[in-house]
Amino acid sequence: MERKKIQVNDRIRLKKKHPCGSTEWKILRLGSDLKLECCGCGRVVTVPRSRIEKKIREINPKE
Repeated sequence: MERKKIQVNDRIRLKKKHPCGSTEWKILRLGSDLKLECCGCGRVVTVPRSRIEKKIREINPKE
């Protein structure tokens, strides 16, 4: 299975909304786990990479 091309500081849009209403997240750290920051409320979470890769709808490269 091919890995998604994501890098630190990219913004990703997920299929489901965060409880704050935002679907956009910023990548803070890569590895077997991804550290993400919600662009709506600023919450930081660490999630297994395999779980997030299934839920990515769109990748916006860093500016």
